Amino acid sequence: MNSLRKTSFILSALLFLVLFATEVMANEGHEYRWGDFAYRVVNFILFFGILWYFTGKLIKKYFKGRRQSIQDTFDSLEERRAQAQKKLDEVESHIQNLEAERKAILDESRAQAEALKETIIEDAKRQAAQIVEQARLTAENEGRSILSQIRSTMADEIVDAAEKLLRENLGSAEHKKLITNSLSKVVLH
Repeated sequence: MNSLRKTSFILSALLFLVLFATEVMANEGHEYRWGDFAYRVVNFILFFGILWYFTGKLIKKYFKGRRQSIQDTFDSLEERRAQAQKKLDEVESHIQNLEAERKAILDESRAQAEALKETIIEDAKRQAAQIVEQARLTAENEGRSILSQIRSTMADEIVDAAEKLLRENLGSAEHKKLITNSLSKVVLH
């Protein structure tokens, strides 16, 4: 079938050549010499036949190799295109997942920040409660200390005032009598 195509192509080309050459010659006012044309056609066919006989196998081999090279290149390109498409699909999938990943990371970061905030607030509340408790205890201790100082001071002032009052109200005879009574109670008991 392939050989039939080649032959029909060659014959079509020759017929076109003959018709075109006849038309060109007729337009120029020359009459075409068919004998000379037939001689040239036979000469061309012989030249082509000899050329084909010596180089036909090489030409066929070259074109077959070239065809195979082109087919291999095409197959390689198809394979590379398929790999590139696969990588493109992966990249597009990754890009689509990037938005979801970004949102997940942001949500997780917000949750962690909120948890950290709650921890800090709870820690601050706990520390504030400790500070308030320490302040209360300190205030109570200072209050007791101040109360104790006030009692001591008041007791000293009362004793001083009572002693002063007693000195003013008691004479020396009454003072001796009081001291003697106190000593006899202490010694007798």
